[in-house]
Parts: sequence; C-alpha cells; structure tokens
Amino acid sequence: MARVAFCGLGVMGAPMAGHLAAAGHDVAVFNRSADKAQTWAEQHRGQVAATPREAAANADVVFMCVGNDDDVRTVALGPHGALSGMQRGAVLVDHTTASADVAREVSTACAAHGVGFVDAPVSGGQAGAVNGALTVMCGGEPAVFDRVRPVIMAYARSCELLGPVGSGQLTKMVNQICIAGLVQALSEGVNFARHAGLDVEQVIGVISKGAAQSWQMENRALTMDAGSFDFGFAVEWMRKDLGIVLDEAERNGARLPVTALVDQFYAQVMARGGRRWDTSSLIHLLQHP
Repeated sequence: MARVAFCGLGVMGAPMAGHLAAAGHDVAVFNRSADKAQTWAEQHRGQVAATPREAAANADVVFMCVGNDDDVRTVALGPHGALSGMQRGAVLVDHTTASADVAREVSTACAAHGVGFVDAPVSGGQAGAVNGALTVMCGGEPAVFDRVRPVIMAYARSCELLGPVGSGQLTKMVNQICIAGLVQALSEGVNFARHAGLDVEQVIGVISKGAAQSWQMENRALTMDAGSFDFGFAVEWMRKDLGIVLDEAERNGARLPVTALVDQFYAQVMARGGRRWDTSSLIHLLQHP
C-alpha cells in the first residue's frame, strides 16, 4: 500500500481516487472546489488538503486529473503546487488529457527536484472511471512506470508504457483521432438507416456482430437514434482534445483532413447550444440540417 495524493475530483478523478482508497492506499485529496473534496472524504477513507502542496506532502505518488495545460501547470508547478511539496524519490502521475509539450515541461521540472514523472492520459470515460476499467496510456522512464503501475491498476483494466515522456499524450491523441472519425461515420450510418426506412435497432444488432463493430456503435448508436445526448463525454471537452491534436499535427506534419472536418462539425454543435452534449450529438447536424 502507498501514500498517495489525488488532485482533481471531477467526474473522472473522484471515482479514480475512490478506487485508490478502496484498494487500501492512504489517500489525501485536493480539489479547487473544496466542497467536492469534503464530499469525497465523507464517502471514502482519506484526508482533505487545502492545496496541492499540502496533499503531496509525504506522498509516494501524486496523481493529477485536471482540465488543460494551464491547469496542469498551476496544480503541478504553481506556488502552492504539488511539486513544491513532494519529497525526492516520489512520482507525479498526470492523468489530464493535455499536450505532449506540457508533459515534457513538467517532467523537466520534476527531474530538477529529484521527482519522477509519468504522463498517463486515460480512455474509457466516466463509466470506465466508476467501474475501475480505464485504459491508461503512459509515457516515462521504465523504472518509474514500474513503480506506479501497480497503484494505477486500482482503477485500470490496461496500463501500458508507450515510450518516453509525452508518449502517453501522443497516444491519447491517436485515440481521439480515431473516435472522431468513428462517431461521424456512425452518425451518418444511423441517419442513413432512418432515411432508408430500416429499423435502426435491428440494423445495429446485425452489423455490430461484423466488421463494423465498435464501442461507439454498441454504446451510442441507439441513443443517437433517440436524439439523447445529456450524458457522456462533452463536446467542449472533445474540442479541447482535438485542438491539441491539430496543433501537434501542424508541428509533426501529419495530415488529418477528417479530424479537422469533424472538429468544425463539433463547433457547429456547440453553436446550437450543445457544449455539454455527448460527442455522439454529431448526428444532430444530420437530423436537423
């Protein structure tokens, strides 16, 4: 069992920290909204800290799951950030979906303090976090990764090292590229089936047993058909992720024509008031042109 800190108790972080506590780790938590941290502490064993620095004091592993690059810098490197309270030999693990650049920046700062670092974005959504079944994509040094992997497995079904620092974030970008294309294709398929007079549920039941099968098909096709989007991974979060993807592609020269197009479709969904709709709401543009 380890002494751990968890900074960021949103829809992903709160259940992840809960799994750490349930596994028997000694958990201290920090959240910018203190009431959320207090609510978490009432439901789980653990301590509430007033700052990331206080949460990180004496921790073997410090986890972060925040919003974006700026949040990562503030929580990790700010005046009251986690790094300022971490002891030499501890490890900082960042589960935020952020840029590879900020991962390398934080890693460099950690190295100067004798602290290990792993960038470790996740996939699996809120359900994966609640069920302890996340896929965790990691970048870092093998020896550092080996130390934290057993702790991460409290809320993961898969946790893999993909390469040096930044590799986790780059792999998450690949994940989001693939999802963006899948969701658009599924939207068009469901919309086409309706226009063709087919029973969408029956169609999905058949084709999901073949080569078209995907998580998106099995979990989002019928809610798409029903026009239900008040759950899941928010469009504004996906646009943040795709912005990171497109910035990285501009640097490395990768062509992403479909991803760029889908990003603009999501901009149209947001303009319709769908900022917090699930990413499957792309079909709304087809159902209501």
